[in-house]
Order: sequence, then C-alpha cells, then structure tokens
Amino acid sequence: MNLSTLILTLLIKTGVMAVLAGFVARFNQFRRLILVEVRSPRQKLLFAGFLGVPFMLGVFGRCLLNYQGLDLSLEITVVAGLMGGTIAGLVVGMMVSLPAVLIKHEILAAPMAVLYAVVAGSARWVCPDKEEIWKFSPFIDLSLYRSIKQRFKHPAVDWQLMFWLICAILEITRTSIGKIAHGRLFYLASPHPWTGVLIVLGTLVSVGLPVRIWNNNRIEKKLEEQERMLLQARMDALISQINPHFLFNTLNTVSSLTRFDPETARTVLLKLSNILRRRLKSQIHFVPFKQELEFIDDYLDIEVVRFGRDKLRIRKEIQPEALDFIVPSMILQPLVENSIRHGVGPKIEGGTITLRAKRHDARLLIEVRDDGVGFPAERRGVILESGIGISNVRERLKVLYGQDFTLQIESAPGKGTTIRFEIPELVTPERSAPTEPSTVLPPA
Repeated sequence: MNLSTLILTLLIKTGVMAVLAGFVARFNQFRRLILVEVRSPRQKLLFAGFLGVPFMLGVFGRCLLNYQGLDLSLEITVVAGLMGGTIAGLVVGMMVSLPAVLIKHEILAAPMAVLYAVVAGSARWVCPDKEEIWKFSPFIDLSLYRSIKQRFKHPAVDWQLMFWLICAILEITRTSIGKIAHGRLFYLASPHPWTGVLIVLGTLVSVGLPVRIWNNNRIEKKLEEQERMLLQARMDALISQINPHFLFNTLNTVSSLTRFDPETARTVLLKLSNILRRRLKSQIHFVPFKQELEFIDDYLDIEVVRFGRDKLRIRKEIQPEALDFIVPSMILQPLVENSIRHGVGPKIEGGTITLRAKRHDARLLIEVRDDGVGFPAERRGVILESGIGISNVRERLKVLYGQDFTLQIESAPGKGTTIRFEIPELVTPERSAPTEPSTVLPPA
C-alpha cells in the first residue's frame, strides 16, 4: 500500500465511522441508553446490538470487496468496551470478528477482539469518574508546561492520556501481530516506518469520533430533560400559588359562618374536603374539560352558600363537544374567583356568572363573564400583570402553549367584565409547547 492510498484509506475510515455513528445516534432507544451509566444485562446486550450490527456489515464489506477502509473492528470494540463495559465489548468484538473468521479465515480476529474488549472494559472499570470517558479526544493537550503544572498542583491520573495510550498500544499490537501472522489477522500495512504514526492517529480519531458525536446527543437529551423539569417546576410553583389562595378565601368564609350559621359552615367544610380530596387524588396538570367543570361546580357551591342563591347566580353555556377537550387543571377557578370577588361581590344586589365554552377547528374558546361593577379600560394592563388570578392563568398558558394562545379582557364600569381565552388541542396530556412570549390581544 503506497502513501497516497494509505491516507485515502484513513480518510474514508474516519468518514465511515462518522456516518455509522451518526446513523446509530438517530435511534431514540440508543440515545436513552447512552444516558444510563449502570446498565442492566438486557440494556448491555441492546447497546452491543446497536454497535455490533452496522459495524459488522462494514467488516463484511471489507471481506467481500477487499476495501480496507470499511473495517473498524478494533475501533468499535474499544468504543464498546469504554462506554459499555467488558461484556458489551466482548459481544461487539465477537460480532465484528465473525465475518473475518468465516470469509477470510483470519482466525486471530476473535482472540484479538477479546483482548480489545478486556483492555477497554478494564479501563472503564478502573476509571473512577465515567464522565472522563465522554471527554475523550484524540488530540491531547499540546501545552506540556500547562499539563505538568496542573499535575503538580492536583496530582491525579490523566485519564485522557491513559485512553490515548490504550488505543495507540492496541493498534501497535495489532500491527505487530498481523505482520507475524501472515494473513491470519487484518491490519493496515504501512509503506514506511514513520507512516505507522498516521495509522495510530487514524485509530485515535476513529475512536474519538463516535464518543464526541454521541456525547453531543447526550448533552442535548440532558438539556431537554432539564428544560422539562424546569417547566414542571414552574407549573408546580404556579399551581401552588392557586391552591393556598383558594384555601385561604374558603376558610375565611367558614370563619365568618361559624358564629351565626354552624350548619352552613359544616356544609362548606364538606364541600372543601371534596375539592381537596379530588386534588390529592389527581396531581396532574391536564384534565378533560368535563372534570374541570366538576371542580368548578364544587367551588361555586361553596360561593353560593356564602353569598346566597338570590345574590349569586350561575349560567352555563357549554358545547357538548367541548367536554372531552384537554385543558390545564384549575385554569377556570382563579378566573371565576376574580369575577365573584371583584365583579359580583361588591354589588349590593349581586349578579350572574356566565361560563361559556365552544370547540372549533381543534381549539377551545372559554369565556368567564360577569355583570358586576367592571373597571376602567386603563386598569386592564395593571390587572393582567399584577392580579393573582389573571396573571397566574396568563403565566400558565404562556408556559404550556407559548405563543399559541390568546387572552382577552373586556370591561367597562357598571357593565361587568369578560375574560376570554383560546387554547389549542393537545395531542397528549403531557405535551407542552416552547416557552415563548404569549400574545395578549386587546379588547375586541
């Protein structure tokens, strides 16, 4: 093999490794596996299968087409041992050596695969911090001064250099044995002694490439998980603002009834216990709209007891198709509470709360309307930003739907207030949209 052919073979070899590593990374199950450092026996075999099958086909290609750039048996066995342990390395090694043994009769391929797997797997076992494996790069720190200074300050094993030496020694061992074995072991022959450095460097790059590619996928997956956990935490925080607010107001109602109407106070407490029991049994962020209405019914029963049926009247205009629509849990309660406290409550003669819901084009339009005291138009922005109930609902919708929702407030002194919002249909109750700024439309 002349020099130009060797260089071309090494380039194609690294290209094949990058293509196959990227192909394997497209499988969601493999991306989940690389997030797990301690794997079960089944997970180890599955991990080995993801690596062994495509690279075994590469060895088949080398044996049938006699093109050496397709054979990555040493590199993938080392990668499997470093990332999956000795067992995964052995399984991958046996898989990729099988075509060489059966087709080319390279009988030393299997024993050498065992050597690669045991050495790489032992390095993984000895390494105290498995994150060091994910930092592996074929290019060591060329600043000897900085490296030596760091070692004197913090004496420790340089695991990057250790992995680098393992790959280099295994490639040199394969080349040395291959020269003696005379066709019983595949290796890249170098036309000149100094070109052996290129072969070793090609092996280092081929081992480092999949580690870097898969580590990028691993980081992306972790970022997605952290973003999901952040959304979960924000939702929990927003819901925790609602529950104490509602509980505080209800207990105030019970306190005011205890002295002159203990039986009614008992009824209110029973209604409250039903609400809390339902909340404890269903700690989820999305529910069917029908279930949300049932919760509002219990809440309104408490408020009707407090205000009296002649002062607080409830109307519902609910489209039957809207009942199965998935909505955020407890999304109506703060809006209804605001209508009662700031709309109908201050009126001596009381008033009516109207709930409307209409489904159209995979979207749900919900409206909470009261004929209470209302407020001037210039206060709309203040209420949106500072009101506990409305600002909480707005923030939850922003977290869950991003820009894909609308929220409107219409009000006038003496004519009541209407709060209207529209949300899209979710494919699954657990899906949430990106957290982009929401759109609050001006009154129609």
